[in-house]
Amino acid sequence: APPSRNGHVFRRMEMQEDEEQLPESPPAPTDSSHVFGPHTQTTSSADYSICKSLCVPVQYVKLMNFHEEVRAHRDLDSFLAQASILLDEKAASLDEVLRRMLEHVAQDGQGSWNQQEVTRALFTDAGGQEASVHLLAETIQGVTATATGVRYQQSWLCVLCNVKSLQRRCVCIARLERPQNWGVNCCEVRFVILILAPPRTKSTKTAIELGRTFATMFSDISFRQKLLETRTQEDFKQELVHQRQLLSSATYKASMEEETSPHSSKPLKVKDFLRAGHGIYEDLSRRLPHYLSDFTDGMHGSNRSLLKYTTTAIFLYIAILLPAIAFGSLNDESTRGEIGLDWLLFLALLLPDVQKTIVGQSIGGVIYSLLAGSPLVIPLTTAPLAIFISVIRGICDDYGLDFPAFYACIGLWNSLFLILGGIFNVSLFMKLFKRSTEEVIALFISIAFVGDAVKGTIKIFNKYYHGPTLVNSSASELHSLADMLQQPESSSAGVSLPAVLTLCTRERPILCLLLMLGTLWLGYVLFLIKRSPFLHAKVREVVSDCALPISVVIFSFVGSYLFIDIELPVFSFYNVPIFNVASLNKLTAMNVLSACGLGFLLALLIFIDQNIVVSLTNAPENRLLKGTAYHWDLMLSGFINILMSVLGLPWMHAAFPHSTLHVRQLAKVEQRVEHGHLYETIVSVKETRLTSLAANVLIGLSVFLLPVPLQWIPKPVLYGLFLYIALTSIDGNQMCDRIALLLKEQSGFCSPMQLITHTSYPPTHYIRRVPQRKVHYFTGLQLMQLIILCAFGMYPLPYMKMIFPLLMILLIPVRKSLLPKIIEAKYLDIIDAQHM
Repeated sequence: APPSRNGHVFRRMEMQEDEEQLPESPPAPTDSSHVFGPHTQTTSSADYSICKSLCVPVQYVKLMNFHEEVRAHRDLDSFLAQASILLDEKAASLDEVLRRMLEHVAQDGQGSWNQQEVTRALFTDAGGQEASVHLLAETIQGVTATATGVRYQQSWLCVLCNVKSLQRRCVCIARLERPQNWGVNCCEVRFVILILAPPRTKSTKTAIELGRTFATMFSDISFRQKLLETRTQEDFKQELVHQRQLLSSATYKASMEEETSPHSSKPLKVKDFLRAGHGIYEDLSRRLPHYLSDFTDGMHGSNRSLLKYTTTAIFLYIAILLPAIAFGSLNDESTRGEIGLDWLLFLALLLPDVQKTIVGQSIGGVIYSLLAGSPLVIPLTTAPLAIFISVIRGICDDYGLDFPAFYACIGLWNSLFLILGGIFNVSLFMKLFKRSTEEVIALFISIAFVGDAVKGTIKIFNKYYHGPTLVNSSASELHSLADMLQQPESSSAGVSLPAVLTLCTRERPILCLLLMLGTLWLGYVLFLIKRSPFLHAKVREVVSDCALPISVVIFSFVGSYLFIDIELPVFSFYNVPIFNVASLNKLTAMNVLSACGLGFLLALLIFIDQNIVVSLTNAPENRLLKGTAYHWDLMLSGFINILMSVLGLPWMHAAFPHSTLHVRQLAKVEQRVEHGHLYETIVSVKETRLTSLAANVLIGLSVFLLPVPLQWIPKPVLYGLFLYIALTSIDGNQMCDRIALLLKEQSGFCSPMQLITHTSYPPTHYIRRVPQRKVHYFTGLQLMQLIILCAFGMYPLPYMKMIFPLLMILLIPVRKSLLPKIIEAKYLDIIDAQHM
């Protein structure tokens, strides 16, 4: 059967003895494919010295369509009428669990049978005297089918059995107290569904048909997580009913997703861009039904997440506010020509102080959090946008233009192009962007964060570490210094200043370096505490979510209080009017026309960044369920930037990595082991508007905290924040993972028992299906693209950076036309595919 619309298919296992050797990994779904049984228990009389192969025919079973197949509802109603549910079963072995389930069904009066007869029907013993293999005869197990292959869902197993003495079907569900390892592809079983049925019955009432009903429900990872959180059988049954309602509502429309999603497989056509407003209409049709739930989810009921919302809002508040403070403080005339192209330098050039920066962020952020179709996306000003603004500032200086007026005019043209792009479905061009291209641009932004921190620290060292600083002294000492300088020998040799006239300031840069690295170290250690065994699970989660705020507060206290005698660099504050409406009448017609061209390039830059960030935020591995709104969000960014341009506030659009970090903060994450490698997977995400809304409201209220106590935060702590954001943002970046492979040992090594071979290469889809040399070639080509981006984006030639948006567009033909000439297209598609 072909894969269903949510990407899951089921495997029905029937075990047969065969001498043929099977492949190690599951093949692509075909009617004749064979795999090893995922739940095989093997015993041998020769201490693993004998190995036999078993052939496993696999039949692919369709998902049950709850919207069209009435039998699914009847099956569930019949089960709920006399439910057999075992919660927190302590048995560890598969045989013991099934025995307990059979006893429980018998106690509930659902049927009577011969225990030995059922056991013989459940298991198939094969292998003869030399090697005895004890395995299940017939099961259903879920797999996730993607372009990269097949991955088993290892947390549940549906066991089927035909019992001759039964008169009607019986179902029992067991939730195990702890995950159990029952063999390959069944390494972490938490749920077992046992289905008993008479052998002769209607075709719609067979064991496999009943198994399809429950397997369809358990294929949803978020549903399984909800079942783990239930405490009573009544709560368990309520979750089953709720899942049945979700599957029956049919709110998901595949045709709509195919037409409007930039990542659908439907090819681009010219007529798609001529249907004005069609994309926005379907974005709103997809998102408006969920608008109320964006405010209510997690606020009441058994899934309350108030603590998670609070910690996430605090994280966003710190992660958004402190960079705004840092970049707003760059408005120092003496450093304007020295810092170069720091990330968001335009905040110093455009805005008088930190106050306007905070107000602009609060206004734009509140509007976006209330009206955006992707509420988890965080609007900010990004590094590529800062590069573009620095070019505009240089043009104004060279030609004597009024910067606020020229800035507003460019912003209005930019907003017009963005609004037109949303109306005419231009976001469909994102079909041309592959995952690898998005990762290159995302990594460039992370490098920009690191560059800002390094540049700021180098500036502090140049100012305080190299060269002495004069101190105020008496007049006689200054006269003696003048006499020394007037002596003839002083013209040919250097003069050593007396110690009384110099002030040793080298402790400042050393302390600044320690504060920056300390903020990074403590924040990252606390971020990783959720993976440790220390403390309670809830405490670990809270500490990990608040890692950044805790680190900032602690090292701000260390720098501002414990070392109060050492003067550290802090941001400046000036009390000036917040809003400054630009006067467009200062521009000539030629200025307005030239602003149109720059506005188009700016719109191109925002279009790319906006859609890439929305795409990364809604990646399949994040498991967001409420849909996307690319076209509506693009048009909304245009309207927000109209307001920002007129008021002289910074432009903004969807920002990386804040948006993806926001998703991680709201996600429920599980750790899993695959072939000896530990990895994390997102189970579910709370899709809410409350966290970003609360964070931006708090940022607006922070105006009243200026200059004190916010001025107590030293700049080195802010630089440490940049490093923390950059380091945590590369988590999950496949390009970084492949770069790390270049430094890892390639060959495997054996465990002490010499039974299992380990390798430092993780069993990812591209490692299994692409030759290693091709993987490294692809990584090298990506690195070349990244170096070119960094060269154009950070080189101190202003007019060179005007082509930066076009450079990002050129990554598309490089991926579509150039790379397939170096690496086969089939390997490129595998590496670029999403893998969950």
